[in-house]
Amino acid sequence: MRSKKALKNIISNLLLQATVIVCNFIIPILVIKKFGSNVNGLVSSILQFLAYITLLDSGVGAVVKSYLYKPIANKNKEEIQNIIYASNRFFKILASIFIAYIIVLCFVYPNFINNTFDTWFTVSLILILSLSTFFEYFFGMSYKLFLQTDQKTYIISNIQIVVTILNAILTVILINLNCSIQIVKLVAALVFIVRPIIQNLYVKKKYHLTFENVDKKYKIDKKWDGLAQHIAYIIHNNTDTVVLSFFSLIQVSIYSVYMLVLKGVKNITNSFISGVDSSFGDMMAKNEIDHLNKSFKTYEVFYFTIITIFFTCTYILITPFVTVYTRNVTDANYVQPLFGYLIVLSEFIYEIRLPYSGLVSAAGHFKETRKGAWVEALSNIILSVILVYRFGIVGVAVGTIVAMTIRTIEFVYHSSKYLLKRSIMVSVRMFLIMLIEFVSSVLICKFLPDLTDISYIAWFIKAIMVFGITAIIVLGVNICIFNKERENLKLMVKKIIKKA
Repeated sequence: MRSKKALKNIISNLLLQATVIVCNFIIPILVIKKFGSNVNGLVSSILQFLAYITLLDSGVGAVVKSYLYKPIANKNKEEIQNIIYASNRFFKILASIFIAYIIVLCFVYPNFINNTFDTWFTVSLILILSLSTFFEYFFGMSYKLFLQTDQKTYIISNIQIVVTILNAILTVILINLNCSIQIVKLVAALVFIVRPIIQNLYVKKKYHLTFENVDKKYKIDKKWDGLAQHIAYIIHNNTDTVVLSFFSLIQVSIYSVYMLVLKGVKNITNSFISGVDSSFGDMMAKNEIDHLNKSFKTYEVFYFTIITIFFTCTYILITPFVTVYTRNVTDANYVQPLFGYLIVLSEFIYEIRLPYSGLVSAAGHFKETRKGAWVEALSNIILSVILVYRFGIVGVAVGTIVAMTIRTIEFVYHSSKYLLKRSIMVSVRMFLIMLIEFVSSVLICKFLPDLTDISYIAWFIKAIMVFGITAIIVLGVNICIFNKERENLKLMVKKIIKKA
């Protein structure tokens, strides 16, 4: 049953990410061409500042999920209702604080960007872009966490697919009608607030949840233990853009275009981990340690095969793609090869740690790993601020790489020793194989001809060749080395198909 749910989550998430990638590549370039790189940079910068409000949730989302695993496994409806009620209460308080944060931001932020834009222009964008975040916390966050924990991420994905397509269609229409950036983003915000409302209604109706007789004094302990983990995550996602905002909104726009590509790749690879941590959490809740070890090792090989292929291709192809994507943009130089290489490496390292951080989160080991989270957060901020003065956009990428490496090592060590109870050398061996596959693929692809025609067709032809070479190398090596895991994966797939 767990495997079937995991597969369903993966497929729906892949469909979602395919939708998001297509829509996300259409919208930003239209915004850049219509309103300019400065406006695109302003929107990206505001979104990152808005994202910092989630620091206030103290990582309670991951803690709530760790609390829900056991009552969901035991079908303890009373406990589930208590947890969701307490979670709802917390997120509604956070939504109220968010309003105060927005007011402060409206007064401070326009001065922060050195009056590049009229004050009302900037303030109106802040108010509009904040709408979807407010509604997410006020109406839908607890129910989203519940669906994720119950291994039904596909419900969230299906809702998101619909609103993403609708938003893209309306955005294209409004831009072609010469509407202002405020109107374009307001319509997008109104579309996206539908998602948390639908999640709320679906969970209440499907699971018959009521909160009339809940324990209104119920408390979710450990929420402060999740704070460090959450801060590290927020800093990873937002620090580079915020640091660059001090220097140039054009630099923010350049950064956002490269991250647009990387987010698309990450969303695809993360589809293969969507809902899987819930399966592992279910195994730990039922104390199925031997089954956990066997399943995790099989999944580890499968996931690392996927990310090695995708991130090796991205490393080679990202700058050529950005060259084609921005070929008609004249107000900024988006072709930054060194930055492209470094930012791909930093995100590759981040993706490597996800199976291990998922285990730590599912086990509720927030307190045990919080020191590493603080080290990651502080090193990312300090190094990015220091290096950006000397190296600009490249400096923030270097700071991110160092921080990601430190934290990834901790997650691998902790999950190996305390959760999987195996030697860390099992993972180290896998990483060495990945490194050899990555370097070999990059070196061989160096012999491919460079793009002579700056067009999507020329880039696509090269992408097919790069993907083919990389896939042959990675799959060939992994099939030969990981025989046992390959057979386990085959058995799992056969069981799922038989039960489907």
